[in-house]
Amino acid sequence: MDLMEKIVSLCKRRGFVYPGSEIYGGLSNSWDFGPLGIELKNNFKQLWWKTFVHGRDDILGLDAAIIMNPKVWEASGHIAGFSDPLRECKLCNTRLRPDIIDEFHNSKVQGVGNVNPKSAFIEQLTCPKAKDGKHVWGEVKQFNMMLKTHLGPVEDSASVAYLRPETAQGMFIDFKNILSSFPKKLPFGIAQIGKAFRNEITTGNFLFRLRELEQMEIEYFISSPKKDEEWQKYFEEWRKEMWRWFDLVGIDGKKVHEHEIPGRERAHYSKRTIDFEFDYPFGTKELYGLAYRTDYDLTSHQKYSGQDLSFHDQETGESYIPHVIEPTWGVDRTLLAILLSSYYEDEKRVVLKLKPYLAPYKVAIFPLVANKEDIMIKAQSVYKKIKPQFTCIFDGRGNIGKRYYAQDEIGTPWCVTIDYDTLKDDTVTVRDRDTAIQERIAIDKLDNYFNQKLNII
Repeated sequence: MDLMEKIVSLCKRRGFVYPGSEIYGGLSNSWDFGPLGIELKNNFKQLWWKTFVHGRDDILGLDAAIIMNPKVWEASGHIAGFSDPLRECKLCNTRLRPDIIDEFHNSKVQGVGNVNPKSAFIEQLTCPKAKDGKHVWGEVKQFNMMLKTHLGPVEDSASVAYLRPETAQGMFIDFKNILSSFPKKLPFGIAQIGKAFRNEITTGNFLFRLRELEQMEIEYFISSPKKDEEWQKYFEEWRKEMWRWFDLVGIDGKKVHEHEIPGRERAHYSKRTIDFEFDYPFGTKELYGLAYRTDYDLTSHQKYSGQDLSFHDQETGESYIPHVIEPTWGVDRTLLAILLSSYYEDEKRVVLKLKPYLAPYKVAIFPLVANKEDIMIKAQSVYKKIKPQFTCIFDGRGNIGKRYYAQDEIGTPWCVTIDYDTLKDDTVTVRDRDTAIQERIAIDKLDNYFNQKLNII
């Protein structure tokens, strides 16, 4: 079993991620985040908000609507240009992106493991309608990835709307509103965490490529640069912030690589883009992005809407369209990269070495034995004392060694055991997840102990 299979198995078994609509046979690359998955996800989303919104004076938050006026997507270029190349088999109508096809064939020729051969889309590369088992691919076509819906009771061309394919446009649309409510000097940014939807041709590799995804994104507005050095300064600052984030959430920096996107491959709005790629078990692929969007978006929305979206500089008296630096983090890929970076196993146990402040449960409370009423009552009292401050779980089932290993596997940093000595001196055993070292701590000092460990005092 390779690492990816182990992660997928752990996620379902322990309640991090479940297959979507499973009782009805599932839905292609649809995933539900279980009790532990949503805790982990919320923890790093809150950390992101604390770091980049609450922790800075130059960034404000926003939660824009998922469905917007369709003219937004016309102005942004998505209706005309948000597409992927597509090739269709003339025999069985299988549709795949050409790069997926090429990647498969190259891996077969070269004997390298860039592609997970057990992925569903790879299995499709054997055509049941062809005598030799091979597909007969047609010409490359462009496939728009916007997901359509209809607003109102009549489904016609006038009622067409779209689920947003990115969170960015809401921040551009509300740029002027935010300036009116919160007058700011440049540079300043708008931050948003939210869902986006893309009708991907080919999905796969667990949480890597989804049709329903979540983004953490910032549009950082800067003065119209008179020379490249001016925007490059801010681009470099955000590049460093991206690397700082890897360390904050425990993503293995040795597995992260910067990929400078060449001009012919960049999005239509970008003058420079860096992809931060991660070494997944199925290959080195994009995790995050950093782009210099120039003044494309505000200029385009000003043109299509007829509204003045320029910034008036009170100090210089100038009015101009700001330029934008855009750092983007994928929420789902972040969770996957954290799990892959944290997974550890030896001959005795499996451990998720999550950053303690990201762990779904910070503390697990155990009675040494569950059939001793006095120990059980004491354990419940310790649990009630700890629970208001720290996300914790109570477990009195079965062998205590198995309870330890179960908590190791879900990344709980500390296990607190109430035993016979606790009844005598009000101390407990605290076991560390990573080292398995145990120490005795007085019950009335537990709050301070965990606070210091979590670096929140």
